[in-house]
Amino acid sequence: MDYFCSNCKEKITAAEYKFSMEKYNRALCRIHQKNNSDSTEFFQTKEVEAEITSSKTNSNGLSNKNANFVESMIKGRIAETLIEELFLQLKYSVFRYGMENTIPGVMNLLKGVRGDVADNIRKMPDFVIQSPKTGDVYFIEVKFRKDETLTFKDIGGEDYPYENCYFILVSKKHIKCITYKELKEGKEINPNSRNYLGNRKEFELDRDVIIKFCDFAVKFFDVV
Repeated sequence: MDYFCSNCKEKITAAEYKFSMEKYNRALCRIHQKNNSDSTEFFQTKEVEAEITSSKTNSNGLSNKNANFVESMIKGRIAETLIEELFLQLKYSVFRYGMENTIPGVMNLLKGVRGDVADNIRKMPDFVIQSPKTGDVYFIEVKFRKDETLTFKDIGGEDYPYENCYFILVSKKHIKCITYKELKEGKEINPNSRNYLGNRKEFELDRDVIIKFCDFAVKFFDVV
């Protein structure tokens, strides 16, 4: 029985026929076996390269949007730690109160969820602090702002649920403080305002300690 290459129609041996049928599932002469092998290896290589490229793009990769979000989150946590340590140094009792501390994993739970309860949980203040002298308790929300600005609109306006909250703003140079009530009245924190944390009489803070922590803020956020 004669065998022929399915590409060039040249006659091939029984051994070539058997080998090509087992490897390529069709009859090929030696030349076309080689060409077919090169072509297969080429496309397999391209497929592997495509998988690697896709893996590099999707595995642990950060889009610009996600990178900005992570960077902002890190800055916020540094600011929170700074204020937490400041009050601890002043002998205050400090309790983390934010949603991740009160309800671990709730951020993932609330993704895409809308409603008053979900919004109130998202807006939970960062800390509850208690004065060592008077025993008074305060809600504290910490913000980092490069532009040293905080307005009533920035906190959500009338929709912000914690009306007795104090907002402490950490910038590259200062630590300032304002209440919800003051923001609602139209007051704000800006680079020219003098609402420094040390001026809050209700806290009775040591200004020298605050100045030291302002120095820490300058050091931590110097390149921000």
